[in-house]
Amino acid sequence: MSSTEGKVIKCKAAVAWEAGKPLVIEEVEVAPPQKMEVRLKILYTSLCHTDVYFWEAKAQDSIFPRILGHEAAGIVESVGEGVTELAPGDHVLPVFTGECKECAHCKSEESNMCSLLRINVERGAMIHDEKTRFSINGKPIYHFLGTSTFSEYTVIHVGCVAKINPLAPLDKVCVLSCGISTGLGATLNVAKPKKGSSVAIFGLGAVGLGAAEGARLAGASRIIGVDLNASRFEEAKKFGVTEFVNPKDHDKPVQQVLAEMTGGGVDRSVECTGNINAMISAFECVHDGWGVAVLVGVPHKDSEFKTHPMNVLNERTLKGTFFGNYKPRSDLPSVVELYMRKELELEKFITHEVPFSEINKAFELMLKGEGLRCLIRME
Repeated sequence: MSSTEGKVIKCKAAVAWEAGKPLVIEEVEVAPPQKMEVRLKILYTSLCHTDVYFWEAKAQDSIFPRILGHEAAGIVESVGEGVTELAPGDHVLPVFTGECKECAHCKSEESNMCSLLRINVERGAMIHDEKTRFSINGKPIYHFLGTSTFSEYTVIHVGCVAKINPLAPLDKVCVLSCGISTGLGATLNVAKPKKGSSVAIFGLGAVGLGAAEGARLAGASRIIGVDLNASRFEEAKKFGVTEFVNPKDHDKPVQQVLAEMTGGGVDRSVECTGNINAMISAFECVHDGWGVAVLVGVPHKDSEFKTHPMNVLNERTLKGTFFGNYKPRSDLPSVVELYMRKELELEKFITHEVPFSEINKAFELMLKGEGLRCLIRME
């Protein structure tokens, strides 16, 4: 039994007090886990663009004060009532979406969009009692994506926690709890390219390079990176990208360029930008008869997808995906094993590292567009 089980823990957390202002390292109180909750000791976390997006709060409402963070790895400190799958000492990945294992989505082999624990960017408290588990001098500090990993300790619903191999290095596998798995799964689970096939990846950020890594693992012979930033191509080669197309270099639509490069179109495409024009191009660049396009990026709320119906009638397939179609609790452990078998390479995604006390440096790097993932050491 942990010496802290059932007790309030005081620890350090990086609190976002208001939009766009530097995070402040504060001493917070973290309440014990309640029914179907676990309290984790976070050892490593990393910064994802989604954290920055809601910290800036330029395009949507965001709740403050809040503890951001959702890509992380840690160890279970204590468990609440009804938790049987996890125990103190287990090594885990917290995930921004969940798997209750009871709803229609969780029982379906085809879906990972849990009805109870699907991502909710507006929720700032726990599902069980609509209260926060964080506070400072009695003042509630709100949660983010049900994870809030920019804290030495956090409380999460058990359905959003994946138990993993205790031998896996937490400073590497922490990046699997969001973007990398999203891109990887979009290719392996949804696009499903055949060995020797051609794959176009739109957007060569961390998610896009995760998709490229999936294409490499699947044995694609041509992996064509499409990005407006030509400086990204050199880095993308490490992830198996064989060719690069910058739409700005051509006076014709990029889908036409890709069709000419590949004799009618690529076999698969994965779109990882959220730009509606890139989404349309990704669909229209796949080969008729068998081409499959997968949309990963989240578009502006007012965007509309427009294409000629003949593109569908000519047997092109358009698919969407959420978190790479991975069920967090059921599937993430096997993704970790891909890394443990040295099939999946994670080190190349981690381009910077800072101590927790310098977490604002990670935000600065992200805002400058430098690197892929910045690892934040909690100790």
